[in-house]
Amino acid sequence: MDTDLRPRADAETATQTKPASASKGWLSKLGPGLITGAADDDPSGIATYTQAGAQFGYGTLWTLALAYPLMIGIQAISAHIGRVSGHGLATNIRRHFPAWLLYTIVGLLLLANTINIAADIAAMGQAASLVLGGGAHWYAAAAGVLSAVLQVMLPYRSYVRVLKWLTLALLAYVATALSLKLPWLQVLHAAVLPSLSWDKDYITTVVAIFGTTISPYLFFWQASQEVEDLRADDSAQALKRAPQQAPAQFRRIKIDTVIGMGFSNLVAMFIVMTAAATLGAHGVTQITSSAQAAEALRPIAGDFAFALFSIGIIGTGLLAVPVLAGSAAYAIAGAMRWKNSLELQLSGARKFYAIIIGATLVGTALCFTSIDPMRALYWSAVVNGVIAVPVMAVVMLLATRPAVMGTLVISRRLRVLGWLCTAVMTLAALAMFATLE
Repeated sequence: MDTDLRPRADAETATQTKPASASKGWLSKLGPGLITGAADDDPSGIATYTQAGAQFGYGTLWTLALAYPLMIGIQAISAHIGRVSGHGLATNIRRHFPAWLLYTIVGLLLLANTINIAADIAAMGQAASLVLGGGAHWYAAAAGVLSAVLQVMLPYRSYVRVLKWLTLALLAYVATALSLKLPWLQVLHAAVLPSLSWDKDYITTVVAIFGTTISPYLFFWQASQEVEDLRADDSAQALKRAPQQAPAQFRRIKIDTVIGMGFSNLVAMFIVMTAAATLGAHGVTQITSSAQAAEALRPIAGDFAFALFSIGIIGTGLLAVPVLAGSAAYAIAGAMRWKNSLELQLSGARKFYAIIIGATLVGTALCFTSIDPMRALYWSAVVNGVIAVPVMAVVMLLATRPAVMGTLVISRRLRVLGWLCTAVMTLAALAMFATLE
């Protein structure tokens, strides 16, 4: 699908100076979008997709097919804001919107991300316990500490390479699905033709799927990663000040986002398919965690599927927790005017790293309490689906303001796609409220 990521400025008449990164092969163009998309399929997302497949079979696949172009639009717009302005979303919101709106968005983001971190780390601990034996809590603690240490100790250029390699963990879910005999015609029919229902549980699940695939933390992360990439390239400048670099950078963003979101949604579809063909087909319709889904697969699909599913939980968790903690840190630091960059050492951005460490460790500590993080997470996905609406509206207003974007305000096609995404999320949220008693 052509999302028309070209700039509005007349780049043909501009000087054709390009940053060094723009002339490399297509693999070098994969970065913020690929990592963002892969982090979207975190252990908590896996639990949501598994629950959808177990309870409703293939009947929710259409939501992921619909979400794909919408994700491309809103994530590309977020990337544009970061690359064009040279600042993350929180900084831009602080500069152009009331303080109460900024602090409300950032506060809700921190709360939702911390709960999400807790659920992901708990699922990683449970999955490690299933595969290796031993106490799940201690594996969870080790995962939380490891994630925090890597973010603090590794410079951005090194750490982003680690995150890129971790995206390969998602292939475990493709392999799991392909090891089963799936009814491909039925799958295609469910993905193309929506199966609608006014059932309360169905509506809530649809909102949860949209909430976990189109989440505010992903907008903040991708915009901030564009700023990180900008800082890491000595020959690059914010496109607002160097519009001659825009054509190459917008092409890179397009490739990165289309592939990253496509990878994310394809994997999510395979998870739904796996759950529908195994758990749902055998009457297992209630899944409370991704680790429970892995364990339930063993007697139905065999040890191979169980092992792949479990390993994928651990790998995706190691990828997603840094994105969750990092996006919260970027948002708070931008709101408070603190230095913020994963390229800086701890001594150069203490408050920024304190948020990363604090969110990760608080999330880890929640795993040792009586709170059910997975149940809390399911509802946080629903809440994300609701609060994403005003956040997306703010993102769209930023991307169309010359004060933010200069001459590189987003194109008409991206405007249509971005507002369509906002409208779909609004309808999903209203449908959920209409079914509440």
